[in-house]
Amino acid sequence: MEELEISLIYPDKESLYRAGMGKDRVNVSRNVIDEIELSYILDLKNSLLTEFFTTDPKVVTYRQSVFTDMLENPELSKVLLKVMPILNDITELRRLSTDSGSTESYLYSITEIELYTSCMELLRDGLVPMRNNLKSTAFVALADRIKELTESEYYSELNKKLGELTSRVREIKSITVGVNLDAQLRPEHAGVLSINNEQFKSGDVIDKILRLSFKNDEYTCIASLVPFRKNQSENQQMALDNAFNSAINEVFKASVRSWRRIIQTYVLENTDFLIRLMPEIEFVVKGTELIRTLKGKGNVLCFPKMAPMAEKKFDVQEVYNPVVAMKVNDEIVTNEFTFDEKGMIYVLSGPNRGGKSVITCAIGLTFALAQLGLMVPASKALISPVDGIFTHFPTGSEDTIDKGRLGEECARLDAIFSEVTENSLVLLDESLSSTGSFEGSYIAGEVLTGFALARCRGIFSTHLHELGGSIESISEKAQAEGGVAIDTLVAGMEEGKRSFKIMRAKPDGKSYARDIACKYGLSLDHIVEKIKRNAANG
Repeated sequence: MEELEISLIYPDKESLYRAGMGKDRVNVSRNVIDEIELSYILDLKNSLLTEFFTTDPKVVTYRQSVFTDMLENPELSKVLLKVMPILNDITELRRLSTDSGSTESYLYSITEIELYTSCMELLRDGLVPMRNNLKSTAFVALADRIKELTESEYYSELNKKLGELTSRVREIKSITVGVNLDAQLRPEHAGVLSINNEQFKSGDVIDKILRLSFKNDEYTCIASLVPFRKNQSENQQMALDNAFNSAINEVFKASVRSWRRIIQTYVLENTDFLIRLMPEIEFVVKGTELIRTLKGKGNVLCFPKMAPMAEKKFDVQEVYNPVVAMKVNDEIVTNEFTFDEKGMIYVLSGPNRGGKSVITCAIGLTFALAQLGLMVPASKALISPVDGIFTHFPTGSEDTIDKGRLGEECARLDAIFSEVTENSLVLLDESLSSTGSFEGSYIAGEVLTGFALARCRGIFSTHLHELGGSIESISEKAQAEGGVAIDTLVAGMEEGKRSFKIMRAKPDGKSYARDIACKYGLSLDHIVEKIKRNAANG
């Protein structure tokens, strides 16, 4: 694997190229990532999470091996965490540096070499010793490349030359300036007399006369030192800067400028290779931290088996919402979930706060994590990738002035229909809640039929319990026109308490209402009993 082909998240040049061209990407907006709360559990600073999704099972499998190495070799994370700030510094240095040929730009270049060598040493000391423990193609290739670079004769010579050059540069502590004065004692000409390896010290003319040590005390001034830029205009400061830089340039012209060519070829070429890896390094480090955190809280996780997109497989066992798992310390309720020929779209109903939104997001997160190459929140999973994830969740920022809340909801749903394909996933949570039950159920029926005809997969979590009674006829109508089947799920209640278990069954809105009424003491039997008791006490 050549240097430019080394990647922690793409197995070959072709997949890296396809990603760069925007192919195999998943249509997932930043808004969707926020709505399913993926950004809560996986937050990147140096890149957008949307850039890492893929529909290519080969890429997913490649990343799974990378995360396996990260999990089995904890030292890997420590090494990569140390490397990241150095790469950030190199990036910032390049941003500040110019090709003006100034002393400052030369010093930036020398600093970049120092950062590069320290980065290489960290990777060499961290990766090379564990080379035989690594199994992923990515880390094996990276370890071999680092070993090759750091053991090369050129790298050894680079370090030697760098030591000599930095020693000279670091020795500069002061400059001696000679100034000619005119008849009125005004500065007329100035020039640099010497570059020194000692700093000047403040002094006092009387003290110097008394000690009679002018010759042997050349670094003590006859007056106090004054801050260089104090009370100077910007033009004056620039003039002095230019004069000093010009002098230093002359002194280091032979040594420093010759290094510029080396920096622009060998060093920049190799730091480019490392800097390109920086977003990937952050991604695998943050992904590994997420997996370790969830496992540390006792949650099950697995790498999904990836099926071809056309098969539309999604069969997971003991699935749960990892965001909830991160936020609570209680035991997490898990569920079984599958999309199949009897139900590619589900209408999920049940009591308020019964787990409908939680499982809806959990399914979205499972697809997302799978297509990032990470472990998913389940004990077993078979998943076909989707080409897009679309959400329609309640929002507090509806454009109610122009359209009204219902109009805004419908506009957002219409926008999804403009992008959804048969390989997409659609998650609707309490959609059409801004209108009455009759109108909401009617529009919901139209929307569900539309998604069924689009042949996508989806979940419609809803409070419209009466919608459940018409799902069978809606599904039959859609299938007759070539659409996929629609089925129903219910969030369970046990003895008036939410079980957070999701069951494949027909909804019974009355039983939910009855259980809730009993829980809060508002069943008719309880009310009658209370009335009789009050009457007896009266």
